[in-house]
Amino acid sequence: MLEDIDTPKTISPERTRAVFSNEDFKLIRTAIQSYMQEVADQPESKKYSNLYHRLGRLA
Repeated sequence: MLEDIDTPKTISPERTRAVFSNEDFKLIRTAIQSYMQEVADQPESKKYSNLYHRLGRLA
């Protein structure tokens, strides 16, 4: 009985599941591309452009 108390149990972490699929990245990238046209003259357009290109490396 003391062995159970003194022996630490090793619990391996479960593998995390992906939140988005590769197809989702393509859809999100298309949506961002469309939105970039609406905000083209605004300062935040650069942030969306950078996000668009980062997503392109994933999909």
